[in-house]
Amino acid sequence: MKVYSADNIRNVVVLGHSGCGKTTLMEAALNATAVTSRMGKVDEGNTVSDYEAEEVRRRVSINASMIPIEWEGVKINFIDTPGFFDFTGEVRQALAVADLALILVSAKSGVEVGTEKAWELATEANIPKMIFLNNMDDENANFDGVVESMKEMFGKSIAPIQIPIKEGNKFTGYINAITKEGRKFVGAKYESGSVPAGMEDEIETMHLMLSEAVAETDDELMEKFFDDQPFTADEIEKGIKAGLLDGSVTPVFCGSATQNLGVWVLLEGIGTFAHSPVEFSPEKKGINPKNDEEMVRKASESEPFSAFVFKTIADPYVGRLSLIKVMSGSLKKDMQMYNPRKDSTEKCGQIFVMRGKEQLPVDELKVGDIGALAKLSNSESFDTLCTKDAPIQYPAVKLPPSLMSMSVAPKNKGDEDKISQAFSKLLDEDKTLKFKIDTETKQSVVYGIGDSHLDVLVQKLKNKYKLEIELTEPIVPFREMIKGKVKVQGKYKKQSGGSGQYGDVHIEFEPSGDSAGDYIFEEKIFGGSVPRQYFPAVEKGIQENVKAGPLAGYPVVGLKATLVDGSYHAVDSSELAFKMATSLAFKDGFMKAKPTLLEPIVKATVTVPDDYTGDVMGDMNKRRGRILGMDKVGSKQVIAAEVPLAEMFKYPTDLRSMTQGRGEFTMEFERYDEAPKDVQDKVVAYRKAELEKRNS
Repeated sequence: MKVYSADNIRNVVVLGHSGCGKTTLMEAALNATAVTSRMGKVDEGNTVSDYEAEEVRRRVSINASMIPIEWEGVKINFIDTPGFFDFTGEVRQALAVADLALILVSAKSGVEVGTEKAWELATEANIPKMIFLNNMDDENANFDGVVESMKEMFGKSIAPIQIPIKEGNKFTGYINAITKEGRKFVGAKYESGSVPAGMEDEIETMHLMLSEAVAETDDELMEKFFDDQPFTADEIEKGIKAGLLDGSVTPVFCGSATQNLGVWVLLEGIGTFAHSPVEFSPEKKGINPKNDEEMVRKASESEPFSAFVFKTIADPYVGRLSLIKVMSGSLKKDMQMYNPRKDSTEKCGQIFVMRGKEQLPVDELKVGDIGALAKLSNSESFDTLCTKDAPIQYPAVKLPPSLMSMSVAPKNKGDEDKISQAFSKLLDEDKTLKFKIDTETKQSVVYGIGDSHLDVLVQKLKNKYKLEIELTEPIVPFREMIKGKVKVQGKYKKQSGGSGQYGDVHIEFEPSGDSAGDYIFEEKIFGGSVPRQYFPAVEKGIQENVKAGPLAGYPVVGLKATLVDGSYHAVDSSELAFKMATSLAFKDGFMKAKPTLLEPIVKATVTVPDDYTGDVMGDMNKRRGRILGMDKVGSKQVIAAEVPLAEMFKYPTDLRSMTQGRGEFTMEFERYDEAPKDVQDKVVAYRKAELEKRNS
């Protein structure tokens, strides 16, 4: 593939609801530009974008995939992204390096949840938006209705560039809303055609809609618009390009990806209206790694080289591939690169441009371009590569929180180490996955966006690394505490020939009043009934026993233990004997002092459209949650609630189902509260059965 300068590069992220035709559009673009002789099909599992085993099996995109297209001297770096919400991390990574968001909308289904999400994410990333109205060949396609619904949803920036022509219910061409001229499809391309009779009113309506959007981009055009003076084609095109950059114009194209109709026009539109990386973002902000001060680097070939690693592909056979966008300067083979976050150097080996899984070698990557480097030893996603004498570090991509947690256990004994190694590679590839070993429960726990996200993880481990795992709900980290006050005796006496063992303690157990701490130990011994030398052994006995309480084996909190009396033997007493005596007293006293279980409470902040507020609040009540308050933020409600952690393991999936994917939430640990009696009974019974099973 040729080396392109920034002026001739367009970086386009392709977004939309799952199943709206993003991957098929990429196939059509590849076919229209003669890269492929035959369009692949998602249902047949032979598309360029979806090449991983799980993508082929599920018939959906899971990973963001690069699809570079060379079109009339312009290189369009398409990034095909998943539409399913569990893989939104891939979308955000793609948005971080794109200069235009192409949002696909089905002319049959109209605006869907994924459309809304795509618009929100592109707006949040502050990048221009263009829309392709797909499925125009479908007999139920409703161009006018969908355009109207988009205007209601997204505002008056919606500006159709084309008006579809249907003959005998067949999509045969379009009318250019700028010039009002007819076009007829010929294969993937088009030629001049006549305007069907009876479309005059519709053409004028769409031309007026386009003119109104363009008028917003310039004061002179606005004045001309109010004076009812028509715009020239050049003025409209110039206004579209300006409005695209500031968000006041969202051009709408139409076509059929499956029939490869209108795709050539879309490529023309991207070449004409979309901005080069330098036009879109002439400067890049980062920090100086030497002093953490903000600095700016111009997006220019004359500037020192810098690049951002936005994605990593981990393959057990090919090795690691790092996808980068050059932010300044240019990158050539054998260059020395510096990673300021790792304070390490990397040598640039072969430079590739990725097209699906295909690696196309190139001699150079100039500013604004996207490519891949193989086998970088120290660099990972969100690292910066630059020159050591002009260092800069770009900010990491902000990813959604991973709140779906499951414990991981190998199906085959002895695979624990292999699983840890495989996870290390998968975590490098997918930054929305988190993995940790819970020191309290001794469980390996994985965190993801949702159940499909974790299911894909299981399949990847199986397909890529030949490892099988089971996912189960994690153990809830309960705590044990007492509510009453008791005084008990613990006596340990052992005599079996030779020197014996003797320890005797009288201890008062009561709540300390501080459930954040584990225990407080005091002694109030009078008259030397227990010699001072054994006090540490008594505390050691308390210290060991609070690690796993007598009620259900959970850590004990909020305990105060006071040694008030006891006795000793001049010969047989020892530290071990007093520790054992304390242990006996602890177990007896704890169970007599109104023991109870505390459960972790989290603060959940749920953001949903108004329509779902009642459902979400009702669901929170069913989860034993307590609503703290509500705030109106734009068109959405932000609901704050305190809810037991035990009720939240499957909440990411449940909230998505309840709100059709429109709801979002975050949660953080708040405190421990006493669990209801029925919950305690279930937990104690379960733990007892587990212990018996372990000992049998």
